[in-house]
Amino acid sequence: MRGTVRPRPPRARRAARAAGETALWWAVLTGLWLVLIQTVDRLELVVGTAAALPVACAARAARLAAAHR
Repeated sequence: MRGTVRPRPPRARRAARAAGETALWWAVLTGLWLVLIQTVDRLELVVGTAAALPVACAARAARLAAAHR
């Protein structure tokens, strides 16, 4: 069915889906950080979780950009 436009989901559902995807990326990247460091102390945990959030947002943005090609 070419030319058929699917209705967009409600704004709340899109926001929840975006938050869930970003949280999943954040968890995966934080886990990767913890696997790659040698000693896990409080400072390393804080740095890893803080660094993973903007990268998770960038990963979601990259996936969306690649999906619209």
